[in-house]
Amino acid sequence: MEACIGVAKTRKYASSESGDTVEMIERPGGGLSFVIVDGQRSGKSAKAISNLVARKAISLLADGVRDGAAARAASDYLFTHRSGKVLATLNILSIDLASQTLVLTRNNPVPVLLVREHQIEALAEPAEVVGTRRGIRPAILEIPLAPGLVILVHTDGLTHAGDRRGTPMDVQQCVRELVDEGPIEAGRWADSLLQHAVELDEGRPADDITVLVAAILPGVSDTTRRMIVRMPLEG
Repeated sequence: MEACIGVAKTRKYASSESGDTVEMIERPGGGLSFVIVDGQRSGKSAKAISNLVARKAISLLADGVRDGAAARAASDYLFTHRSGKVLATLNILSIDLASQTLVLTRNNPVPVLLVREHQIEALAEPAEVVGTRRGIRPAILEIPLAPGLVILVHTDGLTHAGDRRGTPMDVQQCVRELVDEGPIEAGRWADSLLQHAVELDEGRPADDITVLVAAILPGVSDTTRRMIVRMPLEG
């Protein structure tokens, strides 16, 4: 098997900076972890919050701390530094080679979509945001790695795209169309979902939007690891 990950993100229209942060790290026991944080509000203040949470989670994961414990510590860290006055949503998605599982850790009320055997399941177990009090626990799901497994993690900017026009985005239906089109292409799926959201907002995103698609595909003989990043360079 091989893992393919695609991320697409954009900032709120007329905002100087995205309040969403995405970080990746190799796990000490093998595999990858992705941390997706959406800071309260938007712009530079939100970015400061999301960076604070993401850096804490990433540093702990790098030290071999389990995902759930890293999420709880990041929440306590934000509560301590901001006295419970700001919040953030946090998702950690890990492809864990030690356990041969995909681990999803959620402190985010926004559902995560899971695709397996062409069926789509919304993972919507109640989950608290981080930073409001001590001892907040995440919702955790562990799934055995298998070819054809796809997971979609996104911030609420995707869910609320089109709201101001009265045409809210049906994320699950959009994913259904991508599944029916085939084949599974993580980067193309992430780009397609983001593009549709921006179109619903008439080219002016009403919120920061981040989309991460992780797919487990049949393996290939090539053992080379690749990472491609595209980022607009603006003043």
